[in-house]
Amino acid sequence: MPGRVVRVDRGQCDVVTPHGTLRADTAFVVPRDPMRIVCTGDWVAVDPDGDPQFVRTLLPRRTAFVRSTSSQRSEGQVLATNIDHIVICLSLAVEFDLGRVERFLALAMSSSSGDALLRDDGQAGGGAAEPIVVLTKADLVPDAATLSYLVQDIEGVAPGVQVLTVSSATGEGIDIFSAVVSGGTSVLLGASGAGKSTLANTLLGRDVMEVQAARDVDGKGRHTTTTRNLLVLPSGGVLIDTPGLRGVGLWDAEAGVGQVFSEIEELAGQCRFHDCVHETEPGCAVLAAIEEGSLHERRLDSFRKLMRENRRIVAKTDARVRSELLRDWKRKGAEGRAAMDAKRGRVR
Repeated sequence: MPGRVVRVDRGQCDVVTPHGTLRADTAFVVPRDPMRIVCTGDWVAVDPDGDPQFVRTLLPRRTAFVRSTSSQRSEGQVLATNIDHIVICLSLAVEFDLGRVERFLALAMSSSSGDALLRDDGQAGGGAAEPIVVLTKADLVPDAATLSYLVQDIEGVAPGVQVLTVSSATGEGIDIFSAVVSGGTSVLLGASGAGKSTLANTLLGRDVMEVQAARDVDGKGRHTTTTRNLLVLPSGGVLIDTPGLRGVGLWDAEAGVGQVFSEIEELAGQCRFHDCVHETEPGCAVLAAIEEGSLHERRLDSFRKLMRENRRIVAKTDARVRSELLRDWKRKGAEGRAAMDAKRGRVR
C-alpha cells in the first residue's frame, strides 16, 4: 500500500496512507548507503496487514535537500525529499550572515535527486526544487526604508530568487507566502530562532509546533523542534518543518554554487585564459570587475571558499578529483618554495 512519510524517529516512521496514518518500522529498508535512509517526505510502500507493520520499499525520490554530515566520513545527510520549494528562513531580528545564505542557496539549487522518476520519454524527471528566501519578524524592523535596504542585501546574494518579508505577529506578507507554498511540498530551513515553527503555526492556523522565544542577549533561538514533520496546510500543499541547522556543509553542490554566483561564472568566460583562477592572471575579467566596483570582493572570496569546500567533499569519493587536488597542492608548494628561495637569494 502506498504512503508518504510524515515523521521519522529512531527506526520508526509515521506514514499517511489512503486508509489513515500508521506507524511502521523501517528495518526492511535499512541501507548501507546513508543517503537511502527513510526520510520525511519520502514515498514508500508499506505492508497493510503486517503486525507490526513495516516499510517494504522506498520509492525513487524526485528531489532531495542534502548536506554533508559533521563527521569526517564522506557521507551526506538527507533532510527532506520530494520537495518543490526550499524556504530559507532568516530572522530580521539578527544581523545577516550572507555567506551562510549563499551556502543554503547552493545546496537548494543542487537539490535534484539522482534517482528521479523517469518521464515517458525515458529522461529523468524533475529538476531542482525552487529556493525562496523568507525574512521573518518584519514587525521588528523600525521603518520601511531599513526593511528595503535589508531586502536589497539578500537580493544581491540571491540572483533570480524570490525574497519575501513576513511577520507572524502582524500577519504581514503571510497571504503572499501562503499562496506560494499552496502548491506542492515546501521545506522550512534555517537556524534556531529564525521563526520556522511560528511561521508553520501561522500557516496552519493553530499551534501544532512547539516554539520558544529567542534569547534577549543575542537574538539566537533555542533548539525546540527536534524532528522533521510534514504538515498539511489548509490552503493546499504540505509543509516540512525542520530543526534549526547549526552547520550547513556542502554536498556535491558545484552546479548550485555556479548558479548562486552566476555573475562570476559569466565574467570568467571573458577572461583571457580559459583556466584562469582569478588571482594574479593578466586579462582576468573577474579581477577587473572588482577593481571597477561592479563586483564585490566578498562575493569572490565566498565563491572561492565554497568551490574549495565542495571539491574537498567530492574528492573523498572521486579519485580523479582527489588526484587533481594533490597536483594543485604540489604545484602551489613548489611555487611557494621557489618564491622563498628567490627572496633569500638561493638558486636551486
